[in-house]
Amino acid sequence: MEKGKAKAQIRSKQRVEEHGEVFTAKREVNAMLDLVKAETERIESRFLEPACGDGNFLVEVLNRKLSVVIQKYGKIQLEYERHLFLAISSLYGIDLMSDNVKECQNRLAQIAETQYKAKFKSQTRKAVVDSIQFVLSKNIVCGDALSMTSDKHEPIVFPEWSLVTGSKVKRRDFAFDSLVNTATNEPTFDMVEHMDTDSMGKIIPTPIKDYSIVDFTKVSANE
Repeated sequence: MEKGKAKAQIRSKQRVEEHGEVFTAKREVNAMLDLVKAETERIESRFLEPACGDGNFLVEVLNRKLSVVIQKYGKIQLEYERHLFLAISSLYGIDLMSDNVKECQNRLAQIAETQYKAKFKSQTRKAVVDSIQFVLSKNIVCGDALSMTSDKHEPIVFPEWSLVTGSKVKRRDFAFDSLVNTATNEPTFDMVEHMDTDSMGKIIPTPIKDYSIVDFTKVSANE
């Protein structure tokens, strides 16, 4: 479905006028991503798109990450599943429009599930697919990145997913406003890169909630 799919850059004149909604074409997306090519190919490298639309940028990042996953870990199913989870859980998005959010979630899930099922066919596990869908429901949210509030007028919260030992995952939730560099007022999304302020004076965020460590196929059990 994604391959060869030509997408219009606008959905309606009204949406452009009311929300400034214009989708970036695939060629431009990849040209920009090529500027940080090494990061797009690091499975664990986190990407936040604060105006994600229906996912054009995140889809291309995921495609690049999954090429690395299949190349490095495609021979052993559990290793593939773990790194598939890691790739999905590294992607974050915010959009004003709820239909965009849903489509973005669906597009990312479809890409991940299609590759997974094509590779392992009848051996695929429903728990892995369910886990991917759950993570995307938390990572791709409806809200306003400028006010840092959700469509429910609450502070936007993002989970950090970290593989710890084996197939175990640690989740910690962060308020989006704590992920913004107070010196530049720009999203950094470092989450846990350091324990204190860094050399540039950037304040390192503190999680607002910690969850118990669970298997990556059971992350929804902590909800």
